[in-house]
Amino acid sequence: MAARAALRRRFRATVPARLRLLRAATVLLVVALGILLLAAGLAANGTWDDVADRDAPRTTSAASLNLALNDMDAQAANILLSSGDGGKGALETPHTKAVTLYGDARREIGHDLRTLAAAAQGNRADEKIVESITDDFAQYQELIGRALENDRRAGGKPDAITDYREATDLLRTSLLPDARKLVSSNDAAFDSHYAAARSALSAQHVVVLVLGLLLLAVLGVLQWYLARRFRRNLNPALLAATACALVAVGLGTQFLSASASDLKVARHDAFDSVVALSRARAIAYDANADESRYLLDPQRRTKYADSFLSKSQELYGVHGATPATYDAGLATTWQAYRADPTDLRFTGEFRRELDNITFPGERAAAEKTVDAYAAYERDDRKIRALLAAGEEQHAVEFCMGWEAGTSNAHFGAWMTALDEVTGINRAHFDESVAAGRSELTGQLPWAGALLLLAMALAGLGLRPRLAEFR
Repeated sequence: MAARAALRRRFRATVPARLRLLRAATVLLVVALGILLLAAGLAANGTWDDVADRDAPRTTSAASLNLALNDMDAQAANILLSSGDGGKGALETPHTKAVTLYGDARREIGHDLRTLAAAAQGNRADEKIVESITDDFAQYQELIGRALENDRRAGGKPDAITDYREATDLLRTSLLPDARKLVSSNDAAFDSHYAAARSALSAQHVVVLVLGLLLLAVLGVLQWYLARRFRRNLNPALLAATACALVAVGLGTQFLSASASDLKVARHDAFDSVVALSRARAIAYDANADESRYLLDPQRRTKYADSFLSKSQELYGVHGATPATYDAGLATTWQAYRADPTDLRFTGEFRRELDNITFPGERAAAEKTVDAYAAYERDDRKIRALLAAGEEQHAVEFCMGWEAGTSNAHFGAWMTALDEVTGINRAHFDESVAAGRSELTGQLPWAGALLLLAMALAGLGLRPRLAEFR
């Protein structure tokens, strides 16, 4: 009898202690999971804010600056090329168009410089680059202003060309290299932030899984212990708590996994292409300017012809091509790609884009861009052939005209195609950002609510059993 009483007292002493211990473990795991998911949500919210409001805009502003500098210089050359002699013999439509586009590019540069100056605060290297660009741009505008002023007087074209040479040399040796540094610097910073965020999401995913499995294990042990000690098969409240915990952990891991996936789509699948295509657009404008410079400045024609070929190779690289063989090389390698999209025998920005095809309609839009580019390249050879045949005025009119079939019309079609494929990637970037933000207000609050409910149900299920020992 004494032994039986002692066993009963021990039973009564240890059972509630074990139940309380398991309840405490449940509460601690629920709280730990809740805190972790809250921290992950806050971090993800900060990441999406950085991506949408800081990292991407800085990089695109730097790319826009690079493009606008090329465009402004191209339009300055077009103004000089189409202005005639002191206004006499001017090509009216091309001249008016060039003046308008020149003003648009100058305003865009001012806007981009202000944006980049604000973004560079705290980064001394970028601050110095922005300061250097600002100073050099002021000098560049002064030189272009002097060129345009000389061009307005009869017989002033040679002096205008001399001033323009000095301006475009400043652009090529200082302004454009600095602008490209800003693109690379901001894109690298974006990539660094992305890598850190992805690493954090991966670590959080693992910890949530571990804590979630521990919580489910504790709830399972609690259910088993109650069934064994109190001769009951199932505790409905604990069963419901387990279900709530299981769903909460599933939602939490799904949130972290989806956030990592959305971030990858935004950064690499979409934005890598946006950067490559923005770079391609800037190179295209510079190449287009080389055609105008080639016609404007006879003393530098060899230099500008070589420069045009170099930019063509940056866009669509054909190994060993010369101006005489580039078109044939482009046609051959492009035909090979069309027959087999894995057969990419070319390099450059178009290859970079075609290596990163991700979204519906993107490949067709990218291929359309290369087709339009090939048409524009053939126009360049026609311009040089007209000039070689002594038809300089015809060459200028074909280069600067906007009528169907002219070089500018084909350039415009190329830029429209380039905008289309860029737009596809920008749209998916925006969609990924929106999806990442919506998950913060979708899955995460439900996971938190279910964890709290699981904790409450676990306490409710244990209350009657603990009451038996009071």
